[in-house]
Amino acid sequence: MGGAAGRRETTTCAVIGGGPAGMFLALLLARAGVDVTVLEKHGDFLRDFRGDTVHPSTLTLLDELGLWERFSAIPQSRLEQAVLPVGDGEQVTVGDIRRLKVPHPYIAMVPQWDLLNLLAEAASEEPSFTLRMKTEATGIIRERGAIRGVHTRGPEGDGELRADLVVACDGRDSLLRRSAGLAARELPVDIDAWWFRLPGASPAGEALTPRLEKGRMIVVIPREGYMQIAYLGPKGTDAQLRERGIEAFREDVARLLPDAADRVGELRSMDDVKHLNVQVNRLPVWYRRGLLCIGDAAHAMSPVGGVGINLAVQDAVAAATRLAEPLKERRVSVGDLLAVQRRRSLPTLVTQGFQLTMHRTVVDPVLRGEREGPPQLPVNLLRNFAPASLPLAYAIGVGVRPEHAPPFARREG
Repeated sequence: MGGAAGRRETTTCAVIGGGPAGMFLALLLARAGVDVTVLEKHGDFLRDFRGDTVHPSTLTLLDELGLWERFSAIPQSRLEQAVLPVGDGEQVTVGDIRRLKVPHPYIAMVPQWDLLNLLAEAASEEPSFTLRMKTEATGIIRERGAIRGVHTRGPEGDGELRADLVVACDGRDSLLRRSAGLAARELPVDIDAWWFRLPGASPAGEALTPRLEKGRMIVVIPREGYMQIAYLGPKGTDAQLRERGIEAFREDVARLLPDAADRVGELRSMDDVKHLNVQVNRLPVWYRRGLLCIGDAAHAMSPVGGVGINLAVQDAVAAATRLAEPLKERRVSVGDLLAVQRRRSLPTLVTQGFQLTMHRTVVDPVLRGEREGPPQLPVNLLRNFAPASLPLAYAIGVGVRPEHAPPFARREG
C-alpha cells in the first residue's frame, strides 16, 4: 500500500491519528522537546457519538499538565454516580464516583472535539509540534527490516513522512496495524450498541442510568441540554432493527424510559440511530521495529463503563514517559517498545476482563430474555452496604495502574 513519492518530510515521531491517545502523546513528547508530527485525516475533530467521557484519571492528568483552567472553561456536565433501577421506583447505586479519593471525583462529559482542540492548542505552543489536518497515512515505509515512516495523502497530494518511530493511534480498524501484519485476538462479544440522543434533562439527574427489560436495555448518559443514549441489543441485528422501523424503535425507547416518552418523536428516522459494532480484542504484540500501536489500535474495548478513551490516554502517557528520552537521543529500541506494552498489558487485561464479566452476568442474560435486571445477590449487597459501590467506581474512574504526567511535561495551571 502507499502512494508515489511526492512531498517528503521527516520527523522524529510520527503519530497517526488525532484522537485522545494521539493528541496526548504528541503534547507530552513535544513538551519533552521531541520533534513530533500528527497526521489527522479529517479537516476538524468534529464527530458524532464519539466517547465524550473524561474520567477522574484523565482529569488529574489535565491538572498535572497545567491545563485545568482551560479545560474548566469548556461547557460540560458532570456524572457522579451509576444507578440501577431495581423495581417499585427503587434504585441502587452501583458506582459512586464521589467516594473516590482523587482531586476530581466525577466524570466530565465534554464534547471530544473541544478536548482535542484544547490539546492541539496546548501542543502548538511547543516549537517541536506539527499537526497536519486532512492528511492520512496510506501505508508504511519499510527499509532493512524496520518501519521508517508512512506514505501520506493530503491537500498537496501524495508524499512521505519519515520518522524514527511511527505510533499507530488510528483506532480499532487501524490501517497501520494491518499493514505491519499485526493481528488482534478477538474476544467473544454477543452485543452491539446503537447511539442516539433526546433533548432535555435526564430523569436521573447527574447519574448514569441503565434501564432494563427482558430482551433489551438502554443506558442514559446526562449531557448539557440533552441525553446521550446507548441502546444495547444482540450482535448482528442491525438490519433487523432498521427493518422494524422508527416507530417500533420509539416504542422500545418509550417503554424503557417512560419519563422521556414525550420526546421520542425527536427521532425522525433510523438515520438518527448510529450503529456501533462492539468489539473486544487485543494485540498479542503491540509493536514492530519502528512502530508502536496504542489505544484502540492495540486493544478495542467494549462501551461498558466508557473506559476505552481513558485507557488509551493512559497508554499515551506511559509511552511518552518511556520513549521521550530514547526519541530525543534517536535510539528507540524494540526493548523500549516492549516495555510500553508490558506496562500497559495488565490494565488492558483487567479492564477487558471486567467488561466481559459485565457482559456475561448482566447484559447478555437480559438481552437473551432470561432476566429483567442484574443478579439479586450483588443488588442486595449494594442496597445494604453503600461502600460496595466503591470497587466499580474505582474501576471506571481510575482503573488499574493510572499514569501520571512525567516531570518534563508538567506545567503550572
